Amino acid sequence: MTIEKNLNGTELSVILAGRLDTTTAPQLDTELRESYDGVKTLVLDFAALEYLSSAGLRVLLAAQKVMNKQGEMIIRNVNETIREIFEVTGFVDILTIE
Repeated sequence: MTIEKNLNGTELSVILAGRLDTTTAPQLDTELRESYDGVKTLVLDFAALEYLSSAGLRVLLAAQKVMNKQGEMIIRNVNETIREIFEVTGFVDILTIE
């Protein structure tokens, strides 16, 4: 998985490509934890994300909890497979998905 971060004022955009799974979830968690300071809006772009495991869902849930305290988190460009994972797990009710 590749992670590209772009900070524009208080908005952090994170573009993910590849697979967010047990192997790569700790990398994303670390990248996000290092970047939260001063961020009011976290935008995760899933246009190039191919797969999402339960480990990835845990990282997203942790990020949502942090952003609930300091702003908002938005997930964009979700493909049909990942959208289905969000629906089956109930994450559509927790996350803001555009």
